[in-house]
Amino acid sequence: MNDTAVNTRRAAAPARSPAARQAASVNGATDLRGASKVLIDAVTGVTGIVEDMHRHIARVGPIVGKAKPGNARGISGLVYKSVRGVTRAVGFGLDTALGRLAPLVRPGTTSPRREVVLAALNGVLGDYLEQTGNPLAITMRFRHQGHGVVLERDALAADFAQSGGKLLVLVHGLCMSDLQWTREHHDHGAALAADLGFTPLYLHYNSGRHIAANGREFAALLDQLVRQWPVPVSELVIVGHSMGGLVARSACEVARQSKLGWLKRVKKIVFLGTPHHGSPLERAGNWVDMLLGVSPYTAPFARLGQIRSAGIQDLRHGTFIDGDLRRQGGEVVPLPRGVKCFVVAASKQAATGHGTRLKGDGLVPVNSALGRHKDAALTLSVPAARQHVAFGIDHFDLLSSDEVYRQLRGWLEQ
Repeated sequence: MNDTAVNTRRAAAPARSPAARQAASVNGATDLRGASKVLIDAVTGVTGIVEDMHRHIARVGPIVGKAKPGNARGISGLVYKSVRGVTRAVGFGLDTALGRLAPLVRPGTTSPRREVVLAALNGVLGDYLEQTGNPLAITMRFRHQGHGVVLERDALAADFAQSGGKLLVLVHGLCMSDLQWTREHHDHGAALAADLGFTPLYLHYNSGRHIAANGREFAALLDQLVRQWPVPVSELVIVGHSMGGLVARSACEVARQSKLGWLKRVKKIVFLGTPHHGSPLERAGNWVDMLLGVSPYTAPFARLGQIRSAGIQDLRHGTFIDGDLRRQGGEVVPLPRGVKCFVVAASKQAATGHGTRLKGDGLVPVNSALGRHKDAALTLSVPAARQHVAFGIDHFDLLSSDEVYRQLRGWLEQ
């Protein structure tokens, strides 16, 4: 991420509220507390892996097979038990001490680099952070110019006094944050606000949670946003990058089933590099899990492969609803009905000839981003005029490409 661009945008931001300043004042101590919890659990987990290795080697002879469950015995078992016990005790004491220190930390401001690290950590371990109540877990909310948006009518009227009823909601991808929509001095949201009069709001969320869980919460936030917006919402447009597109699809499906009114306000959704049919990198990671689990000598290390968050694992097939992949009640979940959907894929190759198989963007295959599938029932119904392939760029260049922006603006101004 370009720090200069982010700092320029933040410099133009309105003054933060006392609540925001108070939240920033404890960021340092909160980060320390959260990091200590991760570290303590990591030490305990690695101790378990080493113990499993010891037990497996002691109990099995064949290279391939299964070992009996249970902890190591005798002196070795006592040592491993002691390590885990001391680690947890130290962790409890450290966490308690840092908790008492938090109110004493001098007021400060959050930094773009902290946001990047926090977003990446949530992408990889976000489900764990949430389940353990770790203070590093990101809480879903809308943000504008890097600051939280209060979804109350009076607060919205004060913060967006010059805004009309055209809302643009941007949803970031895995291991990213709302600040990373700014790349190489460009932000699609800010540009569309200047060119087409949209009011941009950016979803900030824990991308390590299950996509379906984020979809449900996103649907509820959109319902609250539309209800509390100070003027009637005439148009709601969603732009999702990568995983963000799946979160948007999940929220729309929740709104359809629950008959939430905001879905009727959605006119268009643009998917930028969204893995509608999954990402091969996650599938490769799943193979690593399987291969490590074949031998009792390597099986304990399979835990390391399983550290991948629920959100990452959902990308294996593009799972965005609870249950069977993209199916609900035995039927394929289509794109939201009554909404114009547009898809953009990126290809790292410079150009293509007739019959050439397109390379993907480094993370998402072109066919997956365009919604194409060898199973016709899973292929998304997107007219050719609403599809675009940008050549010579990668997955993250979708956020800063002039070509992609021109296409995006052209679609939204129609």
